[in-house]
This record gives sequence, structure tokens and C-alpha cells, in this order.
Amino acid sequence: MNIYDTLNEPQKKAVFQTEGPVLILAGAGSGKTRALTYRTAYLIEEKGIDPYHIMAITFTNKAAGEMRERIGQMVEYGSEAVWVTTFHSTCVRILRRYIDRLGFAANFTIYDADDQKTLMKDLLKRLDIDTKIYKERSFLAAISSAKDELIGPVEFASNAKGDYAKEKQAQVYAEYQKELKKNNALDFDDLIYYTVELFQTDREVLAYYQERFRYIMVDEYQDTNTAQFQLIRLLADKYKNLCVVGDDDQSIYRFRGANIYNILNFEKYFPEAVVIKLEQNYRSTQNILNAANGVIANNRSRKEKKLWTANGEGDKIDFHQFETAYDEADFAARDITKKVYKQGYQYKDCAILYRTNAQSRLFEEKFVVSNIPYKIVGGINFYARKEIKDLLCYLKTIDNASDDLAVRRIINVPKRGIGATTLNRVQEYASYNEIGFYDALKMADEIPSIGKAGAKIRPFVLFIQSMRSKLGIISLTELFEELLETTGYVEELEAEGTDEAAARIENIDELLSKIAAYEETEEEPTLSGFLEEVALVADIDSLDKDSNYVVLMTLHSAKGLEFPNVYLAGMEDGLFPSYRSIVSETPIEDMEEERRLAYVGITRAKEHLSITGARQRMIRGETQYNKISRFVKEIPADLFEIPAVKPKAIEFAPKEEKQRADSFRKAKETFRSAPMAAGGYAAPRNFGTAKKEDLDYQTGDRVRHMKFGEGTVVQIVEGGRDYEVTVDFDTAGTKKMFAAFAKLKKV
Repeated sequence: MNIYDTLNEPQKKAVFQTEGPVLILAGAGSGKTRALTYRTAYLIEEKGIDPYHIMAITFTNKAAGEMRERIGQMVEYGSEAVWVTTFHSTCVRILRRYIDRLGFAANFTIYDADDQKTLMKDLLKRLDIDTKIYKERSFLAAISSAKDELIGPVEFASNAKGDYAKEKQAQVYAEYQKELKKNNALDFDDLIYYTVELFQTDREVLAYYQERFRYIMVDEYQDTNTAQFQLIRLLADKYKNLCVVGDDDQSIYRFRGANIYNILNFEKYFPEAVVIKLEQNYRSTQNILNAANGVIANNRSRKEKKLWTANGEGDKIDFHQFETAYDEADFAARDITKKVYKQGYQYKDCAILYRTNAQSRLFEEKFVVSNIPYKIVGGINFYARKEIKDLLCYLKTIDNASDDLAVRRIINVPKRGIGATTLNRVQEYASYNEIGFYDALKMADEIPSIGKAGAKIRPFVLFIQSMRSKLGIISLTELFEELLETTGYVEELEAEGTDEAAARIENIDELLSKIAAYEETEEEPTLSGFLEEVALVADIDSLDKDSNYVVLMTLHSAKGLEFPNVYLAGMEDGLFPSYRSIVSETPIEDMEEERRLAYVGITRAKEHLSITGARQRMIRGETQYNKISRFVKEIPADLFEIPAVKPKAIEFAPKEEKQRADSFRKAKETFRSAPMAAGGYAAPRNFGTAKKEDLDYQTGDRVRHMKFGEGTVVQIVEGGRDYEVTVDFDTAGTKKMFAAFAKLKKV
């Protein structure tokens, strides 16, 4: 038996169909990565294709790394020559080699979101645009959307005529691009935009890469935008051996520019395309898949397919409609605790998925109280933290001193006593002479208005020049250590002596570890290469599957993941689907996108799915009363496990709600400062400080709790800084809680 006998029939067809355009419609959990990996191996081992001529593109570094590893395990020789990478990494590699033909230098900087915001803020100030009326974010969004559609500043301005707001955007777009060019910098959208421009304007470069990549495979094709489609179309135009893999039912990134019609109209663009459907799911039970099929069948714009599995029917789906969102979170905490202590699950087997980030608060509150370790995925990226941004800007300045934003960020970090007036005069000198900010700093002695301030600028310039001279001579690790020592960055943090400073030092140590790991894995490590790798890291790559904590995340963040036990929370009309989609100017398109998001959420579950909602929920400070989500009603009724006991309605007066919120804030501060447990928050034993003499009750006394009502104190046990109180409540049963957090009152 050969390795291909382990594939099902549609997978085999996907592997063996190597010539011409191929569309693989891969349903959730249908083994698409396996099919792509085997297809690559088949091309090399059976068809004799040189690995050098094979390209596989996906959307995240994590997915690319997994695919690269699997190919390496299957192909004994030459797998390292296969180009397995992301869209952005692909474009960076191409542009590093040929961007000089577009007027940029090869050592261009890649601007992240924070860099873009800083540049836009400075630009709008210079253009005297009132940011109270025209928000920075709106300009950046308009520019990004234009680049996704391959619309440059000139065409954008032409299309904007007669529309004042659009004309203002066109003005900013043109100036924004000029500033990027002056700084020898590209934003993320530029990476693809300029690569397409390069291919369209330089036939020699296009011919080289068309010959290089004779067999192209694209994963997650439903998430491609217009620019990415054109990039792939140009590369595949000569040999037409293009295999795209995706699921139109999982196209959920329209707000990022994804164009679902790239996959829906694939046969229109490539009439000779072979279409293969992968419908057997290897992840979930049939009841979960039937629920997903029932929901997604209501979409009109989709290609017909129906998921099935050999895993058996499995558990029915739990559905609970609670009185309040607090009850919803309480249920999840209790159910997770039961599954962990009585049913053999681990915390990492459980995930709470929700439509909006704001929904996480109540789950955090309950998990703190219940000693459940958790992690919110999609929070602040490691590389967006202040100390990391500062040090990366030092490295960017050393690598590419024409990056004005990086230079301006660090010139007074640590403080050098260079005032804002001095910096403004340097900027004026740079603008007047049409040179970069750093070049103006080097000429500070020639700027008459600066005076004695030049003596403070000179050491900074000499330091950067010294560090630049050592590139390629000492290792990146040594360079970074010298940077820390010379600037005294860590010394200043140590002098603070605070917990926050200690945490920042730990982050800097982690950055040093990242640099060292990069040097170990790269044959020819360079500072530019390291900065590229950092710039291309995606948030979801930070999820560590080996850490034992409950994951809380939005549905958009959950795509591509799977968990044995999933809680799909907030299933209410107005929340999910969102109110915006219900009243949208394009209600059909928006509602179908929301439905695809529900489909993605349902299909994350492997064994057990709980769907929850609340009759009333506090949103933006107002109590709203919502109906059950229409998506819940689209699930066949016979798939639900009817709850044996309906949850008791518990309502809070505004004062009690505030007391709970204040208590939670205090508890969360203690929780956040506890030792980290394998990447998540360790659940500490104590949430506050309580002394026994401060308690106005003792064992045997009657007490009142704002949620559980009245009960009798059964036991008080010392637990370090706090006391663990056991209370037998009249209606809620026996509960254990910490005194400082419980706020029990004697009655």
C-alpha cells in the first residue's frame, strides 16, 4: 500500500489532478492541508517536478510552517526548495530583489499599523486637517481599500471628483504615499500592490517568476482580495497550473478586503478548471455538522456542498437562553469546571467564542472567581508593547536610517534632553532641503537655529553610525546586547524597581530570545531579515496549543482552530447577527457574511457544542432585550438537547451591578499580577485582602450575597491573605468564595 491509499477518493482526485487550473472546494475539517501536502509530494516524487518550480501560498506564518514541516516529512530530498510561504512574505522576497526598478531602495522598511497611525497623524497635522471631523482611521481604511483594489492615488483622485470627502481622501492618499517613498518604507498593502505593479510594468521580472513557479497552490483562497488575485493570475498566466483551495462558506473577512467572488467565479476566470469537492469532515460529529449545514444552506451566494463524517452522531447540541449575560457567563464557568473535574477534559479543550471583543468581560469575571485559567487571544500583540516597539525602532534605524518615524520615536528614548522645539527645527530643515530626518540630524551643526542643542544630538548620531558599521561583523544577538548596554534602556527599568518595569524587562529578554532563535534557524541571518519576520507575525500565531487554559476569542480569530468543547455565546439578533448587518444598505451580502461566521463558529467544535444567549444584555451602558438569533432558529430542532432545568432569572439593581464591577476590577488586578502559567494567566488563590477581625460574621451566622441571596456560613478557612468562606445558600446551594471578593453581609 502506498501513502496515497490513505486518502479518500475526492482527496486522491485533488492530489492526482496536477495539470491546468483546479478548484478544490474544501469544507471545514475536510483535510485540505493533507491534500495539499500529498499533492506537493506527488508532484515531486511521482511526476518528477523540480521542487524549485513549486509554490504554495497560505495566509499565516503558522500555516506555512506546518505545511513546510509536513512536506519535509514526506519528501526525502529537495523539499526545502519548495517555496512555501505567505502572500506578504512572498512579495517581500520579490521586492527585496527588484524594487529598485520602482524607485525604492532594497532595504525598505515595512510599516506596521502603529507606524501608519503615527505617519497619518503627522501628515494630517501638516495638512491642517481637523481630526475631529476627519478621523485618521478613516483615511487609513480608505487608502487600504484602494490598494486592495489596485487603485493608486491618481485613479483614486479621478474617481473622487465631485465628492468633497473623497477628494480630501485623495489628497491625503497622495501625500501619504509620498511620505512612505521619502522614508523608503512600505505598508502591508504596498507589499502586494507594488509586486503587482512590478509584474505589470516589467515583463522581464514577470517572465522570470512565471518560469520559476510552474506549479502554484493557494490555500484559503476565499480570503483573497483583488490585488492578491491579480498577483496569482499574473504568476500562473504562462503554465496555467494553478490549484486553489478554499471554502466559500468560510469567507468571513470582507471587512479586510476579501472578495468572495474570487472563488465563486473561479470557473469564469478559468473556464477549463476542474472542480473537486472535499465534503467528508474528520473533525466533528454528525450532529454538529448537521447544525452547520442547516445554517449555511440559507445563503444564496455559495457553491452547493454538504459536510458529513464517519465519526458518528455524537452529543446533541446544548442551547440555553438565560435571563442575563451574567447568567450566561456563570453557566460557562460551571460547565467548564464540571467537564474538567468530572468528565476528563482539560481547560485547553474549551473555548468561548463570541461576536464582539466586549463580550469577554463577564467571562473573565466568572473565570477569576472560579479559579479557571484563561487567555484572551487577539489582545495586544507582543511586538506592539512599548518597550518592544522602542527597541525595534532602534533596530530599524540601524538598518534603514531613512525611516523618519523610527528615528523620531527613539531620539529621546531614553531621555537625552532634546526638546520638541529642537526636533521641529530639524524637521523644518529636512523638509526645506528635501532630505530625511536622520540626514538632517547628521547635519545638526549646520542648522543655525539649533544652537547648543546640537551637542545633544551628536552622540545619538555617532551611536547609530557606530552600530551600523558593525552590521555583518558581530552577530545580531551581540548587536542587540550592545544596544541595550549603550542606551541604558534596561538600567532605567531596573532603577524603577516596579512590577511593571520587571515585566517589561522580561519582554525585552523574550525579544533577545527571539533574535537568538532567528539566528539559529537562518542560514544567513540579517537585521533586515529579522525585522521582516517580526513585521509579518500574525496575532493568532501566539496561540500555544500546549498551554492549559481556556481560550476566549472572537469568531474571526477562531478560524482555522478546533476545540473538543465550544461555547458559542451571545446568540441573539442584534448581537449575532449584528444590528449593523440587519439594517445595512446591503442586507443580503452582510447577513450572508454573518451566517458564514456562524458556520465557522459551529464547525470549530469537535465533540460538544453549547449555544447560549441572554434575554437582556448591557451594551454601551444600556440594557437591551434581544430575541434568539435567527441562526439558532435555522438549526433543525431535533439536533438540540433540551435543558433539564431552565436557568433561574437573576436580576441586578444598578448599584449591585456597580459593586460587582468594582469588586471584579480589584480581583482582576490581583489576577493579572499573579505568576504566568505557560502563556496564560495562572489562577491565584487570593483575590483581595481580608483579616478575620474585619469579618462581621462567623460560622453559623446568616449572611446575604448580592447574587446568591441569603444563606448560612458553614466554614471559614484561613488562606494566606484572605479567608475562604463556605456558605449554604437557601436557593443557590453550597458555595465557596473568598471573603474580600464575596462582600457577604450579616443579616
